[in-house]
Formats: sequence, structure tokens, C-alpha cells
Amino acid sequence: MKRPLLTTCTVTLSLVLASCGTGGSQNTDVQFTDDTGEVTVLTDPGQNATQTSVAASNLAFTRAQTVVVSSPESVSDVGKVAQELQVPLLISGDDDALGQELDRLQAQTVIVAQGESAPEIGDRDVVEVQADSQVDQLDLPEVSVAQEASTGVVLIDPQAQDTDGEAAAATEAAVATVNAAGGTAVEVPGGDPRVSGDSVEVARSADDHNILALGESFGSSQDVESRMQAAQDTTAELPGGGQLAFPGRRMIAVYGSPGTSALGVLGEQDVDATIELVQEMAREYQPYSDEQVIPAFEIITTIASAEPGADGNYTNELDPETLRPWIDAAGEAGVYVVLDLQPGRVDFLSQAQRYEDLLREPHVGLALDPEWRLEDGQRHMEQIGSVSADEINQVSDWLAQLTAENNLPQKVLILHQFKLAMITDREQINTAHDELAITLHADGHGSPELKMATWEALQNGLPEGIWMAWKNFYDEDTPVFSPEETYDVDPKPWFVSYQ
Repeated sequence: MKRPLLTTCTVTLSLVLASCGTGGSQNTDVQFTDDTGEVTVLTDPGQNATQTSVAASNLAFTRAQTVVVSSPESVSDVGKVAQELQVPLLISGDDDALGQELDRLQAQTVIVAQGESAPEIGDRDVVEVQADSQVDQLDLPEVSVAQEASTGVVLIDPQAQDTDGEAAAATEAAVATVNAAGGTAVEVPGGDPRVSGDSVEVARSADDHNILALGESFGSSQDVESRMQAAQDTTAELPGGGQLAFPGRRMIAVYGSPGTSALGVLGEQDVDATIELVQEMAREYQPYSDEQVIPAFEIITTIASAEPGADGNYTNELDPETLRPWIDAAGEAGVYVVLDLQPGRVDFLSQAQRYEDLLREPHVGLALDPEWRLEDGQRHMEQIGSVSADEINQVSDWLAQLTAENNLPQKVLILHQFKLAMITDREQINTAHDELAITLHADGHGSPELKMATWEALQNGLPEGIWMAWKNFYDEDTPVFSPEETYDVDPKPWFVSYQ
């Protein structure tokens, strides 16, 4: 059974101290927590809402002689009081955790919502506030704050947050507490602070700041620390802002090779006209996406050849300097670029390394097209090529290292596929590189039914951590999906190319 409260007073449209010898308003002390660089991750903030609110209080406050305590249901109503007074907002429910935090804060006065069951708070003054009152109508106690605002940061993954229930209340209370101390709350879709320009800006300014991350997607405290450090070390950002390819944006691309219309729409006009084309295509998709839609090029950089050529490899490799004007113009226009490899009898890694200088650009990624990866004795259009997971992993290891060593934002690494046999041992693909957004490009064509059958088949057994991409064919699809129809595909593709 809960112990009886020392004093409880109710005042309509006002908040006053309990009349137990205090004589009205009094000065109360608040002290914010010093920066220590401590990182705390709560993977399930709703499991114990009290402990989540306590974690936020620990992040931001060393002492607070006045504290707001609320049930999960009243957090929205009293959170404004906590922010006005610059004091913590704690959630009731776990009496032990609540009592220990009130002791740590040296709390003398507890503010609660009128009509709520009183929490277990020990020998402290209690005041009640009418929940629907405006803050400026309340006679709030004076709180002396003798230091600059806190620099604490709370990170929230909006994609993983419940919109109601204890998890939502716990998150709202944590945000209210950190904001009350002058700290910052930042939405981080997917749990990686490199995801957007806003979160990158916070990461760059958060050196040695105390951080509370709410949600399983953030991983461990070490994961948060390393990603915050990566955001600080990486100077460039991707088109649209941020340093992660996905989930902060979606991309719409035209496919082909410069100077030839035979390989796709990209080569049907010069670079400036192609930029205008793909920018307009991205605008057509934007109404159907909550994320920003970024224009992109997918440039066939090594071209499968019917003839063996001088080296006998059945592939024509474009001179990197031939592509440089397209790369530079795309970067200036905010267009992402993917270099597509059709290697013939050459391994993918050897071809990728030929374009290392271009891949050092922050807006340039890579695509591997196994259809055109031949074994000895095979010929294009006679056999469909294939690649092993081991060869893909060799490329991803090298590309991840190149990205990390040059402090580059995350790179898109696309794997093209329309038959399962095109990638052997697919379950062994390494998806652990933070530097890469590995993306499976489903190249199904034909009727909507055939395209969807390919789309669904390719997702069976797909390793976790791979993003899905879609291709629309101008000639082979009957009919070509509209932007709305394309984004109605489930899951909604992150990368869409047109061929």
C-alpha cells in the first residue's frame, strides 16, 4: 500500500505550493548536468516509462528541487509546465525508480495533474495543476537557474515510435525534460544520426554532449558513438542533405550510357538536358513520398560486348575522364550517380577499382549487374551471367574501406537481379558495412503480374539490411507503371530507374 502523502492542495486555474508552512511561492534551485559525452540507449522506451523519464532526467539535471510528475495519460497536459519552469518531467508507475530519482534530484516540491491518483513521493510538498490551463494563467513557483542551458540531446526514431500508449508518453516526457533544460530533441529515421542534414548538424555540434537514444534501431551505445563520430568526420553530404542514402531519401534515376541512345534514355540527350529530365521525373514522384525524392543517373560504365575485344573479356570499359563531365554536372545539380558495371569475364572488383577516382566523389555509388558477369566459355545473350556472394563481398569490403578512409557519406551499392540464380549463396552477402546502402534492384519486366511475381520472388530469403529497388522499362513493360503505381508497390522502392 502507498504511504499517505504529506500534503495535497487543489487550485483551479492556478498552481500554488501546498500551504504547509511555505507561505506561497518560493525559490527553488535547478542544476543542469555537465557534459561528459555519456551515451545511453533504451531499446524499448515503453517497457518502463518511469525509467525512460528518469534516464532523460539523468541526462539533463543534477538537481531540481521542483519536479513535475505525471501519469502516462497526462504527459501532454503537464509537459508544458515542466518546460516553463525548466524542471524534469517524470512518469509515475514504478515507485522505486521514481523515488530514487526524486532523492537524487533533492526534490522538495512535486507538481501533479489535478485529479490524478497521487504517486508515491515520500515526505515532499505536492501541488496540483488543472490540466487544461494555459501556462500563463498559472501562478508558477519561481525557479532559479544559475547556469547556461544544458547541451543534452535526445534522439528519436519516428519510424519506430508508437503514436500512443506508454512508449509515446515516455518519449514525450523525455523530450519535455531535455527541452526544459535547454537541450535538443532530434528525429532520426532509422536510428542513424547521419540520416538527414538536421541530424548531421546536431551530431557535429554534439561533441562530448550527453545523449539519450530511444529505440531499438539505434543499436548499442557504441553504435551511436561511432555513427556520431562518423557524422562529425564526414564533411560532405549527399544530395538533399545527410550522409545516409536511405531512409532519408528516395531516388529516381534514368539508365543508360552517355553518347548512345541504344542503351537507355540517359544517352538520348546531353548532360544538361538529362539533368532537367530526371529532375522533372523526381518532382512527379514527390507527391507520393513522405521522404524527399532525389534525381539520379545510373550510368552504364562498362558495357557488355558481343565481341571479346583485344583483352578477350567481352566488355568495353569507358575512360573515367569521359564520364567526368557527367559526374561533375550531376554533383553541382544535386543529382546522385551510380556507376553500373557489366564486366563480361572480368571480376567486378577489378572493374570497380578502375573507377576509384570517380567513386571518391561523395555523390557517386556503384551497381553490379550479374546478368553480364560471364564465366570462361560463356557468351552474352547465350547465357545469363551470375556472381557469387563472395565476389560481391570483395567489392563491398573494398568500397566500404574506400568510403571510410576518405570520410565520405554512405554509398549506394546496387545488385541487379531478375532470376535467383544470378546471385549464388545470396544469404551470405555481407550487409554489415555502415558505409554502404546495399540495394537489390529487381529488374522484372512485362505485365504488372509478371513484374510483381519477380518482385516478390526476389524478396524471399533476402538478407536483412538490403534495400529494395524497382525498374520501369519503357519498351518491355505493358503498361509502364505511373509514379503513383510505382510507389504503391509494397514495400515502396527506395530506388527506381527507367530503362
